[in-house]
Amino acid sequence: MNWYVKIWLISLLLLPVCSSTAAASWAYSFVVNDGKIYVMSEDRVEASTLGDVVGKVTYYSDREGTYSGNFSNAYPKGTQYYAVKGIATETAIAVETTEGYLLAQYEGEYGGGAHTPWQVIKDWIAAGLILLIVVCVAVVVRKKMKDGSYRH
Repeated sequence: MNWYVKIWLISLLLLPVCSSTAAASWAYSFVVNDGKIYVMSEDRVEASTLGDVVGKVTYYSDREGTYSGNFSNAYPKGTQYYAVKGIATETAIAVETTEGYLLAQYEGEYGGGAHTPWQVIKDWIAAGLILLIVVCVAVVVRKKMKDGSYRH
């Protein structure tokens, strides 16, 4: 088998080791609206007390990371957020769920809003380093084989 093919096969076998596919175990369910994080509560909100739509989920993920947009770790893309009559949106909002509307309490500013989660960058760096190591070892072995100094 050609040594180039061996290098690619080894690299492809090692690549899954670098990536993490485990779902996150979030401490709590939340939504992000306009850069502000709201922690979900069990408190129900009556439909008659809803105000205007103030946002909606634009990105859902159950993997830890920092995301941009109106992100949620619990609700699918398209889930709407509402103002609640008599409560400032800086204090709380209502989130549409399959069981009705739930109150989400303002927790603070959302951290970062990076477009690429660090975990993805870390995985690509690890994969690149493994590929570089495999290529370097293959080049050294090939060179020694040509010189006749390679021992099995």
